[in-house]
Amino acid sequence: MVPLHDDNPTNITPVVVYALITINILVFLHQMSLGAGINDFFQLYAVIPRELSASFAGSSLNQPVPETYTLITSQFLHGDFVHIGFNMLFLWTFGNNIEDSLGHVKFLIFYLGCGILAGLTHWFFDMSSIVPTVGASGAIAGVMGAYILKYPKAQILTLLPIGIFITTIRIPAFFFLGFWFIQQAISSVLSLGLPGNTGGVAYWAHAGGFVFGAILGPLLGLFSDRR
Repeated sequence: MVPLHDDNPTNITPVVVYALITINILVFLHQMSLGAGINDFFQLYAVIPRELSASFAGSSLNQPVPETYTLITSQFLHGDFVHIGFNMLFLWTFGNNIEDSLGHVKFLIFYLGCGILAGLTHWFFDMSSIVPTVGASGAIAGVMGAYILKYPKAQILTLLPIGIFITTIRIPAFFFLGFWFIQQAISSVLSLGLPGNTGGVAYWAHAGGFVFGAILGPLLGLFSDRR
């Protein structure tokens, strides 16, 4: 299922969502220009759990970018066109109304905070992995976790493939996002003990981001009347 848009109009221009999408696209274009150098780029700016563990233990890795900073920088890196395409689509679909609810500054804090906590969740369950972890998925999962609380009955226009045909249907956000979270949670549990064997998908980051988004959203005023 692929979300196209929701039916909740926003009352403010989602400038932070626009900015995040723009930055992600620009960074991705830069990645594509690196050729074989992209591997070194990922080694420097992606989250590598084993190196993060060493950093937490006080070991000096002698890198120009401290490993703890990669919990933020990794959120703007993507593996391929499909990866960034789906992430930006989900951010556009669900981020607008959460930015409207929290306001620009709080939304940015919320987004980056969810991304950091999602990265730490992934690290916690595979501290010795040497596989670079990239993507905005954890932060966007946090947006989705807040969305399911704030707009559970919102109708999500969804692209649904049926065999060789494709149709669109409207699905309540509670079911769309609930189904997505259950998928990620099950995949997370199944991935335990299988480092590097999850098809390159950081399921724990997705599940963790969603849960932390549902926690941080209300703490930052998701249900308060900003106006």
